Order: sequence, then structure tokens, then C-alpha cells
Amino acid sequence: MVIKDNFSNSGKFLSSINDYKESDIVIVGVPMDYTVSFKPGTRFGPQAIRTASLGLEEYSVYLDRNLKEKKYYDFGDLILPYGNVEKSLDIIGNAAKEILEDGKKPLFLGGEHLISAPVIKEVYKKYGDELVVLHFDAHTDLRTEFFGEENSHATVLRKASEFINNKNMYHFGIRSGIKEEFEFSYKNTNMFLFNVVEPLKSVLEYIKSKPIYITWDIDVLDPAYAPGTGTPEPGGITSKEAFNAIHILKDLNVVGMDLVEVSPDYDHSGITSILAAKLIRESILSFL
Repeated sequence: MVIKDNFSNSGKFLSSINDYKESDIVIVGVPMDYTVSFKPGTRFGPQAIRTASLGLEEYSVYLDRNLKEKKYYDFGDLILPYGNVEKSLDIIGNAAKEILEDGKKPLFLGGEHLISAPVIKEVYKKYGDELVVLHFDAHTDLRTEFFGEENSHATVLRKASEFINNKNMYHFGIRSGIKEEFEFSYKNTNMFLFNVVEPLKSVLEYIKSKPIYITWDIDVLDPAYAPGTGTPEPGGITSKEAFNAIHILKDLNVVGMDLVEVSPDYDHSGITSILAAKLIRESILSFL
């Protein structure tokens, strides 16, 4: 297997199985934080999430479902050439491609948000213009460049807009960005400011029959709930709202997901990592 050559053993997420071939979902950690615009450290996010997951129950009282009912394999973290953005993105994309070709759902743990771009591109190659992207974030991430750099965690959704059907791109919880990003989004995509649950309910009828990719930036949550991130933005949603959003999507055709921007060095008592781990657990049990 090609991607096995690019992975290190970085621990396992709670209840992950030991047989890749038997799995339906594949967890991949991406320790990349080369383009973060404020505080670095998200390369340590995947392992912090895994470690925190061991403190959770396998059973979800919200859903009356158990992780033992699911088959997911945790590959560990990708080995990346630190500082080489383009080669790292190629490695991430190739990992996603192989997982998809094997008929499995990718679940990527960041790392900075730029890691989502090659994953979304590979998912789009498989599902085409019907693919819906649900983007939960404090920031628009729709810049064409950031300080002259096209590859940035501030440009990731703009990069995705170059190939996906923009009418199938939905942004939730947004509360920060430059005016040009909002103008682009209002013209081309679906932008919902500040809130998550009610806007998500409003589009459910349209997206429920389509393949869906979800990208979660942990900073969509208020820093009171998720301080462990590099670009905290006050005024965000609560953890309860985040779980409600996940449960709204229960049993929909979600074909892949990522959760990014957890930065444990800024995390008080590990509350961001345990929140991220629980978001992953509920996502696996809800729709993956």
C-alpha cells in the first residue's frame, strides 16, 4: 500500500480497529502548520485529539449508538516534508485518493485548514458537481492570497471554489474576514453569519440527497469552549450547538470530513482536544 510508506505510528483514536481492509472509515492525522497566520502549533493537534479520545465513552447517549458498531481504522499521522507546502499537499491528496479508491470514507485531523484543499479536491473527483461542502468556521477562508501566498489556511475555501460547484458550498458560523471575501461569497456561494443550527436546518431539504463533505475549523466555537486554536475569534457558537449541528445531519450521505486547527499548546486543561474528540465521536456515529 503506497500511503503506508508515508505514515508514522502516532497512537490510535478510541475504538479504532486494527485491520484497514475491514474498515469503512479511515482516520488520517496531518501534522502541518506551515501557513498559519497567527499562533503556530496545530501540527500537534491530531495526536492531542487521539489522546483526549481515550477519556470518552464509546457510547453516545445523544444517539443511542456505540463506536463498537462502526469499523474505522486510524493510520496515524502522515510524514510530511516540513516547510514544503506543495509537496505536503500532494502527499495529503494522494492519501485521500487511495482511501477513496478503496471505497472508504476519509476522516482527516489537522493540522491547519489548508490540509482540506487536496482532500476536498479528491472527493470532488469522485463525486463531481453534486458534491456539497459544508464549512463550519469563524473565518471565511476565501482570500485569493494572504501576504502574497496563494497556499494559506486563509485561502483554502477559495481554492476549493476553483473546482467545486460554488452553489453547493455552504459557510456556517462565519464572523471574520475581509469585505472582498464576503462579496465573493454572497455572489457565488451560501454564506450564513454567526449561527449554525438554524441555517443548517434551512438547507437540509436541498442537501439531504447529495454527497456531502464537511470541514470543521474548531474556531467556529467560541474561545470559551475552544481556546486551543491559533486564530481564536470571540463571538462563536457553543459546544452544544456544534453537537446539535452534527446530529441534524444524522444518516445523511456524508462522504468525508475533516476537523482542523486544534492547537494544544494554547489549550487550557485540554478542553479543546476533548471537545474535538467528542465532535469526531458524534460524527462517526451520526453520519460517517
